[in-house]
Amino acid sequence: MAASEEHTVLPAPEFDAPVKVLIVVSPYYSDIAADLVKGAKAALESVGATYEVVEMPGALEIPTAIGISDRGSNFDGYVALGCVIRGETTHYETVCNDSSRALQMLGLSGLCIGNGILTVENKQQAEVRADPDGQNKGGGAAMAALHLIALARKWAGTSKGIGFKPGGTDTIIA
Repeated sequence: MAASEEHTVLPAPEFDAPVKVLIVVSPYYSDIAADLVKGAKAALESVGATYEVVEMPGALEIPTAIGISDRGSNFDGYVALGCVIRGETTHYETVCNDSSRALQMLGLSGLCIGNGILTVENKQQAEVRADPDGQNKGGGAAMAALHLIALARKWAGTSKGIGFKPGGTDTIIA
C-alpha cells in the first residue's frame, strides 16, 4: 500500500530574497482540497514564502488560472491542487490528461509549478494522499514549486554564450 512506502524527500531550498506563490485549488471535494491546501501552506511557510489562494471550479480550470495569473501578476511560482476521482465515464481520463498536460506545457514555457492534482480511483486513496500528516501531496507540490523557483533563480541572467550580442563594437564590412 502506498501509505506505508518510504520516499526520498529533498531538503527545503533556501532563499535570499522573498518568494511569493499562488495556490490554485479546486474545492470540488472540499475536505480533500482543505487538506491539500493545509499541507501546501505549511510547506511554503517553512521557508518564509508568502502566498495567496484562489479557487477554481475544477481541475481543468487550474492551468488556465495559472496562465492568466502569470500574465497579470508577480508570483514566483504556482501550486496546483485538486482531486479527480475515477467515475463511470471517460471524463476522468480527459480531466486528468488535459489538466496535467496543460500544467506541463506551462512549466516547459518557464513557469515554476508544483502539480498536486490527485488522480485516484476512490476517495480513500485521495484522503491518504491529501493528509498533511500522511503522504502530504499538497506539501509535496509546494516543495516542488519551491525547488523550481530556486533553480530558476540560480540560473537567472546566465547565458549559454551563443548567438549575437546587440550593441557590439564589431564592424561588418561588405
